[in-house]
Amino acid sequence: MKCLNARAFFATVGLLVALSCGLAAAQGVSAPPPAPKQASINGVDLVYLEQGQGAPVVFVHGAFMDNRAWEGQREAVAQHYRYFALTQRYFGTAPWPDGGEKFSLATHADDLTVFIRELKVGPVHLVGWSYGGAIALLLAVQHPELVKSLFVHEPAGIATFVTDAADAKILGEDRRDIVAPAASASKVGDTAGAVRLFFDGVNGQPGIFETLPSAARSMLLDNARTIPLLFAAPPPPAISCAQLGQIKVPVVIAKGELTRPSYRILADTASRCIPGSRLAVVSQGRHAAPSVSPAAFNEVLLGFLKNS
Repeated sequence: MKCLNARAFFATVGLLVALSCGLAAAQGVSAPPPAPKQASINGVDLVYLEQGQGAPVVFVHGAFMDNRAWEGQREAVAQHYRYFALTQRYFGTAPWPDGGEKFSLATHADDLTVFIRELKVGPVHLVGWSYGGAIALLLAVQHPELVKSLFVHEPAGIATFVTDAADAKILGEDRRDIVAPAASASKVGDTAGAVRLFFDGVNGQPGIFETLPSAARSMLLDNARTIPLLFAAPPPPAISCAQLGQIKVPVVIAKGELTRPSYRILADTASRCIPGSRLAVVSQGRHAAPSVSPAAFNEVLLGFLKNS
């Protein structure tokens, strides 16, 4: 496994903290998902789900997940909007198009850009979570013409917009607490153990992984094979507070009421950087709120979409 320099280490942690994901596949969804579709994006075939009619809403999952991460939102959103959920390159269960050498936040942001353009549905409501939230922020900065509104739950993966020294110190310490146990497991090739430890860590609840329904655990473990890619990934593109300040569309940055300090700092700072954005708190939520607390999360999300 490639060793990380300090910058890449913290960037990787930001990617990995997104692993609290994919639980909603077992959260009582009332109907099975639609048949998956395929899109040819930048020379690779990517799977996505589409359901409903109306204004397009594109969901961007984070690390250690795929389009199943948004099952807690799919039906609620598809009742009123045209729902899209993409499984990004290297995630899911399909064979990789290569050895994983193109895995990076920049690659995923570029793939998402092409995907939205290929949909030919005009600017979209963009919803991102954790690593997917960082991708959504980057896309909104680089391609504002593609975004009608932006909803991000606890962005992680890019922290360069956090410039307060005290916040940066807390952020770094909290990330180390999250990543250290999983990094040790990954170092000896125990990717399944690393996923379990990361899930427990990002939620601040030791042992919670083992309490999940089997479908939820399976989805997390399906994506455990990306651990070596995450650790070897190059540092993500930097985003400054000033760049975030150029986002002009309606924006909500959401965070869980009970979330860890690193996620709180990232969400609070991103919201402060974007003039006119609203900081929303998911009641009793943590980093995994979209799937663990779907009702509370959906209330915030649907309220935003209705008024955007």
